[in-house]
Amino acid sequence: MKVLLIRMSSMGDLVHTLPAITDLARHRPDLSLHWLCESSFADIARLHPFVHKVHELSWRKWRKQLWKKENREHLKNLAQLLKNEHFDLVVDSQSLLKSAFFAKMAKAPIYGLNKDCAREPLAAWFYDRHFQVDKHENVVLRTRQLFARIFDYDVQGQADFGVNVPLSGSIDKLPEHYYVACHATSRDSKLWSEKNWIDLFTRTHQKDGFPVLLPWGNDVEYARAQRIASALPNAQVCPKLNLLQAAYLMHHARAVIGVDTGFLHLANAVNTVVIGLYTDTNPARTGIQETNTSINLGGIGQNPSVDEVYATLMRFLEV
Repeated sequence: MKVLLIRMSSMGDLVHTLPAITDLARHRPDLSLHWLCESSFADIARLHPFVHKVHELSWRKWRKQLWKKENREHLKNLAQLLKNEHFDLVVDSQSLLKSAFFAKMAKAPIYGLNKDCAREPLAAWFYDRHFQVDKHENVVLRTRQLFARIFDYDVQGQADFGVNVPLSGSIDKLPEHYYVACHATSRDSKLWSEKNWIDLFTRTHQKDGFPVLLPWGNDVEYARAQRIASALPNAQVCPKLNLLQAAYLMHHARAVIGVDTGFLHLANAVNTVVIGLYTDTNPARTGIQETNTSINLGGIGQNPSVDEVYATLMRFLEV
C-alpha cells in the first residue's frame, strides 16, 4: 500500500508527527510512506528512515501571490505529480482546510479526524473516513492515536521519534562539550528573560566551564543571542543553521534548554537532555515528551526560576 501523509507545517508539528511514523513502521512495515510538507521543513521529514519520499511545496510563499502565473503553475504541477503517484490512501493529520485542499490533489481516499477533533472542523467534510481521538491529550499522542485507528493497531509504550541524524548536517569545530540555549520563539510572551539566560549559564560555567551555543533564525534573534553572549564568559553565537545542522547541534549537546519553539522539539526528537521552559502555553498539550532526561517546566502564567532550571539540569546530568 502506498500512503501519502499530509503534514505541511510548522517545524514543531512535523516533529510531533515522527513518533506516529515509528509506530507505523513497526506495525505496517509493508507500507510505502510519502510525506507532503513545506519545503522549509522538508529535512524534518527526511530524518525518519521510514519515510520513502518527501514531496515539497511552498504554500506560505505561493499564497501571497496567487495571481502570479508561475505560482499557479506550481500548484498545477504539484497536483499532477501527486495524482501520478497513484496513492492508495491519503492521511491528513493536520486537519486544516488548506491541508484538506492539498490532500484532494492526490485523487485517493482521504482519512482524517472527525469534526469534533479536527483543528478546523470544516476540513472533515473533505475526508472519506473520520476517526475519533482523545482531544484532551497532547499532540504527539493524538497523532499516534490517529495512525493507530486508521491502520488498526494499538498505541503502545513511550513515544519514539525514530530519527537518524545524518552526518551531512555535521558542523565543523564544535566544542567537545557544550550546552545549547534555544532562546527564540514565535511571540514575546513565550520568551525567558535575557537576565535569566545569563544567570543560568554563568552558574553552569562556574561549575564545569563548558560553553553555551546560541542558535538563531532572524535578525531579532541574532541580536538577542549577541547580547546574551556578550554577558557570558564562554558563549558562542552560532552561524545560521539549516535544519540538519540544527539537529546535529542538538544531538551532540550536553543538554538543550529552550522556550516553546521548533528547535526545542527538534532537540527532544534527537534524544538529548532537554528542559522546556513554558511561560505562556500549556506543556500538557504541546510540550516536549517527558522522559528521565527531559521535562517541561512552567506553564501559562508561570515563569520557571533560574534556581529550578539549574537544579533540574544538574539532576539530569547526574543520571
